Amino acid sequence: MLRVFFWELSKLFHLRSVRIGLVVAFLLPFLWALAPGLKEVYGLVLASGWQVVALSLLAGMEFLFPFLVVMAASEALGGEVAQGTLKTLLLRPFPRYSLLLAKLLAVLLYPFLLLSASFLGGLLAGLPHGLGGFFGGTGLGPGGFAGVGYLSPGAALGELLEAHLLAGMVLLPLAALALLYATVFLSTTASALAAVATLLLMRLLVAFPALTPFLLTTYLDLHLRPEAAAIGLPLLLLYTLGFGGLALLTFERKDL
Repeated sequence: MLRVFFWELSKLFHLRSVRIGLVVAFLLPFLWALAPGLKEVYGLVLASGWQVVALSLLAGMEFLFPFLVVMAASEALGGEVAQGTLKTLLLRPFPRYSLLLAKLLAVLLYPFLLLSASFLGGLLAGLPHGLGGFFGGTGLGPGGFAGVGYLSPGAALGELLEAHLLAGMVLLPLAALALLYATVFLSTTASALAAVATLLLMRLLVAFPALTPFLLTTYLDLHLRPEAAAIGLPLLLLYTLGFGGLALLTFERKDL
């Protein structure tokens, strides 16, 4: 099983959407570090390189990172179908479920790789602004970018690492959902569109207050609300396990 996982991980890195996603995530912080309109648009004058890392996460989690994760998870299976290699893979002497489980584990790792690329790019882009202590905030802790006083490098790093970890957990069910739709439709485009449509539909369900605490979309900003992690993290894991389990069940019974 471990050999199959590393094989699927290698194939994941050969996907065009994955390579583009990692490059974009790495370069995004440099855009914010050089942006001349931060004060006019966000009312922010960069006081530290740590804020560059935070800006990239905040901007990426609005749409870009979820979209890149959904596309990669969809292409992980949809690309095999489009190239006609899936049937050949199923002739190999290992259980069918192990192939999809390996793909699932690979796409669940991808969000953290994506966020790591963004974090590394943010550190490099923020170097000219300094990575020492400063008066202000990272934008991810108390007081936002204004902060509540002096912030040490260790405290800034801790806030950013926690936020990136929570953001990665937020992206896990999106990857599992996209892979589930890929097993249903066997198409990259259809599964990606279905995953996005599902998220949009969940957003509309906020009109039903009784459902709000149980909706996946309620916790898409968990990286900004770490105090909600006690409720949000178990629910995100349940969604991930549920979508992943349904994907395995669907793939096992799918007539290919």
